[in-house]
Amino acid sequence: MTVSLVIPSTDVSAPPVQPASLRTSDTPLGRARLARGWSQQKVVRALVLLADSWGWAIATEPSLKVQVSRWENGVVRPGPTYQVLLCALFRATPDELGFTRATQAATLADRVASLEAALDRLTSQLGEVAA
Repeated sequence: MTVSLVIPSTDVSAPPVQPASLRTSDTPLGRARLARGWSQQKVVRALVLLADSWGWAIATEPSLKVQVSRWENGVVRPGPTYQVLLCALFRATPDELGFTRATQAATLADRVASLEAALDRLTSQLGEVAA
């Protein structure tokens, strides 16, 4: 079975956004959007068109606008359906868009190690005060 990805074109009647006016958090998803010169609204519209062409039901455009912002700012991670759509839309892997947990796991391991070191220091200082 052959699966083809059809990425519908976005609305070309909308005036292009000047790249200098585009902003985002420094996240993989945000950088992918900026690399294309797309506004968040253009991403939302492209997600709707792509999902529609695949026959997938997704959130409304106003809800997606909020979600795209939250995804780019790292507030929440896109769910599996949206990860597939975003990877297809940006022609990127989950790693490239920051969807894998490897980076988060390393960060978490660093935090745990830092907390353990702080706990050891505090325990040592408490022992010195008690003596």
